[in-house]
Amino acid sequence: MSSADLLTAVVFLPAIGAVLLALFPAEDHTNLKGTAIGVTACTFVASMVLWVGFDPKAPGYQFTVQVAWIREFGISYAIGIDGISLTLLVLTTFLMPLTLLGAWTSVKHRVKEFAIACLLLETAMLGAFVALDLFLFYVFWEAMLIPMYFIIGIWGGQRRIYAAIKFFIFTMAGSLLMLIAILYVARDGDQWSFLLADALVRDFSPAEQGWLFGAFALAFAIKVPMVPVHTWLPDAHVEAPTAGSVILAGILLKLGVYGFIRFAMPLFPTAALAYLPVIGWLAVVGIIYGALLAWVQPDMKKLVAYSSVSHLGFCMLGLAALTTEGVAGAVFVMIAHGISTGALFLLVGVLYERRHTRALTDYGGVAKRMPIYAFCLVVTAMASAGLPALSGFPGEFLVLLGTFTAGGAQRLWAILAATGVILAAVYLLWMVQRVLLGPLQNPANEALEDMSTREVVVVAPLMILAVVLGLQPGIVLDKVEPAVETFVKQVYEKGSGRRYRPLKAIVEERPAIPTLAPIKLTAGRGEADVAGERGSR
Repeated sequence: MSSADLLTAVVFLPAIGAVLLALFPAEDHTNLKGTAIGVTACTFVASMVLWVGFDPKAPGYQFTVQVAWIREFGISYAIGIDGISLTLLVLTTFLMPLTLLGAWTSVKHRVKEFAIACLLLETAMLGAFVALDLFLFYVFWEAMLIPMYFIIGIWGGQRRIYAAIKFFIFTMAGSLLMLIAILYVARDGDQWSFLLADALVRDFSPAEQGWLFGAFALAFAIKVPMVPVHTWLPDAHVEAPTAGSVILAGILLKLGVYGFIRFAMPLFPTAALAYLPVIGWLAVVGIIYGALLAWVQPDMKKLVAYSSVSHLGFCMLGLAALTTEGVAGAVFVMIAHGISTGALFLLVGVLYERRHTRALTDYGGVAKRMPIYAFCLVVTAMASAGLPALSGFPGEFLVLLGTFTAGGAQRLWAILAATGVILAAVYLLWMVQRVLLGPLQNPANEALEDMSTREVVVVAPLMILAVVLGLQPGIVLDKVEPAVETFVKQVYEKGSGRRYRPLKAIVEERPAIPTLAPIKLTAGRGEADVAGERGSR
């Protein structure tokens, strides 16, 4: 198998596994779950081969494949990865086996259909991250809706149908406008070409760019989600099963930010620069508004859901700053958020399986009965809050640094967004205090059992990775930074016509600060002698 074929294998291996599961007896739950986990684990191993073989210093995309698909309309099967898509691809393959293992006991009916839906969803998400053809991207983008709709609608909570329909309508509405924009971009006279490379060299008038960017941006803003098109997210998170919430928060939301980076901003740079103030202010509003709403939630799952609105606001703030540090921080926040929030939803699911309630008022003093759970929840909450030495800190720091150094109104954005870091600590510590600490007053919590070996195995890799990335963020940033620099230069220079000077270059060009030679005091010399020597210098 060639290196290019390996990327195709990573994308479609889960779909092949779904076809294989269709041949299994529906009542054979153990083999169905085990095979699904095995397929996703093999996909993760294959993606790590891509990670090891990826050269971040090489220009352009790597592991590329381009095969004509529908020749009459210039549609191709074109895929490839850069540092940004590689990290998100590995995040996806890393979370999926843990998610399925975490759902081992929670999903008890229609197990076959659930496993098939998760595997098909993984292929759709991976395909969207690697697609270099606009039509192919749209196919994968829309394909994600179907399995997620069924995951929420079949295995969700009491209001699952309402949440599933709301999720579907919101996403579909934005996607249809994006499809119209894609058709406009792909049409060049009598010729069609949906290749991203061909679309990037096309010139559009400022008016055209404004409309086209708006169509793309709306679809991606809904997926992020940005305020005010975020209202589908809390319902979807609360009603989805634990596995659905982990996938939704850990992976699906990242596709919105990724869409801005890969398509909306590079294709329409002039419009992107014009809309950056709007994106920046909406990001700041999302950071603060999401944090405040999380603070007042009585439901643990809804609290974590609104925290996603706040954290993804940092991602959009980094893009609005359009600095290398800001965008690199945005990518890192996506990875860190997938790890910490995925773990938080899994831990909420652990309690829900035992007590079948997510109300904070039903708990208190749980640490006395579940010390291992208490340790995991505290570490994960601290990672989500951005405690230094954990994964949440480097990304948020880079976003705030990149935003502040951009100057102008961006400094005000950074100052306001910094309050989101404080509020994150408030609502997460509030949740930890309400659940774990205090007296064990509710008699129903007396019989709580601590986390099982399987549950520890599910959460432990996420906690370990949160610590590793907090101490060694270069594991991600070294892969991401060249692609980020290319993206920022492409948007800024093509959109403004001016040369982009990254912060790193500005610092390197500054003259060295002169230093004074140390004054040596010798025996027998008084203060007057020293003062005279200073004056002569």
